[in-house]
Amino acid sequence: MNYFEVLRAAAPETVLTITVLLVLAVDLTALRGESMARRFGTGAMVSIVGCLMASVFTFTQYGSSDPLHGLLIVNPLTDFLKLVLLVLAIFTVMISASGKFTEHVGEYLALVLLATIGLMFLVSAEDLLMIFISLELASLSLYILTAFNKRSARSSEAALKYFLFGGMSAAFLLFGFSLLYGLSGSINLVEIAANLAGKQPDPLLLVAIVTTVIGFGFKVAAVPFHLWAPDAYEGAPTPSAAFIASGSKVASFYILAKILALGFASAAGSAVWHGYVSGWTPVIAVVAALSMVLGNLTAIVQSSVKRLLAYSAIAHAGYMLLGVLANTPPSLSALLFYVITYALTVLGAFGVVAVVEEATGGDALANFAGLSRRAPGLSLCLLVFLLSLGGIPPLAGFIGKFLVFSAAAGADANHLGLLWLVILAIVMSAVSFYYYLQVLKQAYVLNAPEGAPAIKVPPVMMLTLILLAALVILLGCAPGLLLRFL
Repeated sequence: MNYFEVLRAAAPETVLTITVLLVLAVDLTALRGESMARRFGTGAMVSIVGCLMASVFTFTQYGSSDPLHGLLIVNPLTDFLKLVLLVLAIFTVMISASGKFTEHVGEYLALVLLATIGLMFLVSAEDLLMIFISLELASLSLYILTAFNKRSARSSEAALKYFLFGGMSAAFLLFGFSLLYGLSGSINLVEIAANLAGKQPDPLLLVAIVTTVIGFGFKVAAVPFHLWAPDAYEGAPTPSAAFIASGSKVASFYILAKILALGFASAAGSAVWHGYVSGWTPVIAVVAALSMVLGNLTAIVQSSVKRLLAYSAIAHAGYMLLGVLANTPPSLSALLFYVITYALTVLGAFGVVAVVEEATGGDALANFAGLSRRAPGLSLCLLVFLLSLGGIPPLAGFIGKFLVFSAAAGADANHLGLLWLVILAIVMSAVSFYYYLQVLKQAYVLNAPEGAPAIKVPPVMMLTLILLAALVILLGCAPGLLLRFL
């Protein structure tokens, strides 16, 4: 084993680990006793510089390498996904910089970076043990981030639910992995696929498929494993909820698609209309359909915008699973485009909610009344984000849905097998316009309470939201800028 090659392959994660220690050291020594604004500003600057340095090391890795036999895969796609995760971490830190939800600044920023490290290792793994360890590093950091507002009982309750559901899903995932190891004699995905190829379907393999889908269904908040999401999104500090909704989705969907398409390649089955064959595709098809229906219909009755975004995330998980179902190279590109642009969009939407929540004391629909008069720039960013989530052209959300739905419709063109799911997805997308427009109605049609002052948006937050909105518009008008890397 060449340890220098291993260190070079893990250089971005190593740089980020050093940044974690530096953020903690600076906050606990040089900034002790300083104002919250200065501590957050300095800590955010150190974190952003560390992420940028990690991005530089990601860029300098050319070609492909596998120094640890599946534990750490380096190729252009994993490098690009690491870069995306670092960008999302930077935006999360910038959204957090004006927050007043905690006095433990160094610890909060360190946990955001630790979660990012876990997600970066996750996208590089093709080994079941490494996948599980990376997932748990990210998950444990996110559990604590959810509980970070110590002044809020709701934050503690949300974190407890998130942790309990997360622990149960980890047990299911580990059980599925153990069955997979027992059936194949390996924990490397490529070797698992080779050892299972050509064998008769084993009942234990079907159990392994179901338990693995349960484990990852929790991570991506798909029905019926979604019960933690609304409470976690509503109770967590808004920047923490934003990172849970964005960064963890990118890594989780990528690794789920890799495990199913690579490790379970011989047990795909079929979910085509009147052509059911047992395997993982019919399981994913049912989960996708339930997520789209329940997520959209439940979002309609929400009065909290954060809960609305949580149920919207559940519905979007259903749409994204269509990209997993199609199981073709174009569908993987479509899935990654969708999940990356969704992450940018939902991060921006939570950023707007954070400003409104800070100014008005809540995130109810009524708190957004008259936003276009109180903060015109903020309301314009909200308009871009919500219309993109709804799938309105020429925004990135429309292109993402178009690519995923097209890939699913063309996956079995001879029998139009997945067309039933695509039609359901289009109908549910139309339903989603109702609740997105309810928020925009509050912002643009209704008047603000009498005497309500203008909302002052912190400059860093406004810059972040403008950058995110610009990316959503740019990737919608020129999707090739992102697709060329996927």
